[in-house]
Amino acid sequence: MSPEEQANLIEAEGKILVDVKAPLKDRFRALFALRNLGGQRSIELINQCFEDESALLKHECAYCLGQMQDDVALPYLSKVLEDEQQDVMVRHEAAEALGAIGNPASLDLLLEYTDAPQPEISETCQIAADRIRFQQQKNEAPTADAKFLSVDPAPAAPEDTPIPDLRATLLDTSKPLFERYRALFALRNIGSEDAVKAIVDGFQDKSALFRHELGYVLGQLQHPAAIEGLKARLEDGAENYMVRHECAEALGSIAHDKCLPVLKAFAGDSSRVVRESCIVALDMHEHETSGEFQYASAAK
Repeated sequence: MSPEEQANLIEAEGKILVDVKAPLKDRFRALFALRNLGGQRSIELINQCFEDESALLKHECAYCLGQMQDDVALPYLSKVLEDEQQDVMVRHEAAEALGAIGNPASLDLLLEYTDAPQPEISETCQIAADRIRFQQQKNEAPTADAKFLSVDPAPAAPEDTPIPDLRATLLDTSKPLFERYRALFALRNIGSEDAVKAIVDGFQDKSALFRHELGYVLGQLQHPAAIEGLKARLEDGAENYMVRHECAEALGSIAHDKCLPVLKAFAGDSSRVVRESCIVALDMHEHETSGEFQYASAAK
């Protein structure tokens, strides 16, 4: 593709992304295309969506900016984190994205918001700050996981750690969330049924942020052993909307026939984030089964 062709493609995808009248699934696909195309113009177009009414789309924009790992996005993400008018889910994702980019210049801002009154924000900022400090100690930049193609909030613990030990760390609320996240991503990388069951056990945790990350990881794994646990969280109307959203998208990613009825049932949920997540998840389900388009490593 020539530079001119790429520039034209970026503008075409950007036009879809910012079109509030376009179907949400089309806007999501345009967002993922811009993430993959990269560059300053793609980042500028993604940033325009932070004025959108859909918290789900805005949080996905923040996630994609983090995955792009381009310092050009830092001021945009910092502004979103600082904006108290933005949805908590969007601000959380902006903080996580700052950690994914891993620039030490973000450390002071992240530490400032570790005292935020919203636990989803304060916990995310602590994990993101821990991630940057971890990378500083290792003297290396954060990189995408080779198998799942995602820049994770914490590097995986050593995968030769026995599953029972990883499960114990995952469920130990006395340990820092960063350490528990490391156990989570190690279990994901192992990917066996026992590892999946250990992750599902974490849904009893009191931290909504932690439960939401479990849902995301189970979506990456696409293992049928996670279906019942994910369904239970989505069906629980008292569950945090961030958790329900992540479980809906995970069910769409797993793309099993058992997932369809519950996704269709909650595509009319009273929570806009949950409702839109189910609509996107149904599209994910369709495309996972067709092989036409891969959401698995893209959506959060």
